[in-house]
Amino acid sequence: MSGYKKIAVAIDLSSESSVILDRAKDVAAPGSEIHLIYVQEPMDSVYMGVVPYGPVFVGMDEVEENLRTELRDKLDNIGDKAGIPKEFHHFLNGTPAREIRRFAEENDLDLIVLGTHGQKGVQLLLGATANSVLHGSACDVLAVRVYDAE
Repeated sequence: MSGYKKIAVAIDLSSESSVILDRAKDVAAPGSEIHLIYVQEPMDSVYMGVVPYGPVFVGMDEVEENLRTELRDKLDNIGDKAGIPKEFHHFLNGTPAREIRRFAEENDLDLIVLGTHGQKGVQLLLGATANSVLHGSACDVLAVRVYDAE
């Protein structure tokens, strides 16, 4: 096999992001497109059970926008260090697994690369996002095992 030509690398902006990117480069064909993806879950969906209607607190929109700017900068820094062109840095909003699968399908990608942490219980083999991406994607999925520093 000559390698994958169109790859999405979904990261969480943690220190393990470089490990996941390196693995994607290992399986990429020469001259391939590597798209770097980060998905921010809207704060109102995170706190939906706490306050079902309306913002969780006054000024939440401003806090979320400041966070979005900070996270977008982190994404760009990681992408720039990895040599990924800016047009392939993608900051998405929504449910991570759903957005990753949607992006891959809309862009006719060959491979999705993402990290998975060693967990206990039901998610023993894969994290929830990795599991959902794996079972709902039309293209190949590479789950890179990353370990939390303990």
